[in-house]
Amino acid sequence: MPTLSRTSIALLSAATLAFSAPAFAGSGHDHDHDHAHEHDHAHEHAHNKEIYKGYFEDEQIQPRTLADWQGDWQSVYPYLVDGTLDPVMAHKAEHGDKTAAEYRAYYETGYATDVDAIRFDGDTVTFTAGEESYSGTYVSDGYEVLTYKKGNRGVRYIFKKDSGDDKAPTYIQFSDHHIAPKAVSHYHLYWGDDRAEVLEELTNWPTYYPASYSADDIVHEMIAH
Repeated sequence: MPTLSRTSIALLSAATLAFSAPAFAGSGHDHDHDHAHEHDHAHEHAHNKEIYKGYFEDEQIQPRTLADWQGDWQSVYPYLVDGTLDPVMAHKAEHGDKTAAEYRAYYETGYATDVDAIRFDGDTVTFTAGEESYSGTYVSDGYEVLTYKKGNRGVRYIFKKDSGDDKAPTYIQFSDHHIAPKAVSHYHLYWGDDRAEVLEELTNWPTYYPASYSADDIVHEMIAH
């Protein structure tokens, strides 16, 4: 069970940050600019990597909207079941502390879902499970910060159903390793009708990649990360 660090509920729309580039004058313009750019890029990469791992300050967290997840998405669970992700499990075993079979069992629980596809169109979310589809419109219900056993943290961005089909869950909660507005290449989604109960879920995290991705694309992305 994680320790929940309650943040102030953020119901604001996603903030837009504007940066003005510094002016360069005099000789050595190209050299100075390139050096600064490379340094800033390396710093930003390291900074983002730490956030991705779950190490960040509360003041770095920003509200997000459904704009970050717009489009059509597919579950990766069927690819685990049919063996497509076996190379990913083998790769993890080479670099981790479990066997490929143990990793597969871990992700079998993590990825498990009957929701094969999800579509975000504005504030409307459509879930597809087999031949059945159901939808709801969702509004921001802020975010919560979770602290995990090993000391790193994660942010759950929460949206509550405003209207729609009865079968559509009351709450959906995103976790994608980011803590500010950003379009992403995959995400984990939790859902249910009890906000607090959904927050406590840590073992089952259905994971979705763009519907346009082929099986090979997904394998490549997973190994790259």
